[in-house]
Amino acid sequence: MHQQRLAGAGAEVARPAANPVREIIKYGNGTVKARGQRLNGELHGAWKFFRIDGSLMRSGSFDRGRQIGAWKTYTRDGALVKSTDFGK
Repeated sequence: MHQQRLAGAGAEVARPAANPVREIIKYGNGTVKARGQRLNGELHGAWKFFRIDGSLMRSGSFDRGRQIGAWKTYTRDGALVKSTDFGK
């Protein structure tokens, strides 16, 4: 489990990090633009990003707001265009 460190009055207090919260972002027409999770307000874990027509555009993972691992980009018909590795 990850912990946050909070400093106050010269002392550090450790507390567990919040649990990830699921998030769905939508275009104005109601179709899903992105789906994933946030941890303490930052993108965290697996995310998928969609075009306005609903086709999957990109997928990958974040670690507290930082892109990690393999990120894949797709054509409208689902063919893989490229894969970029952001490491750990």
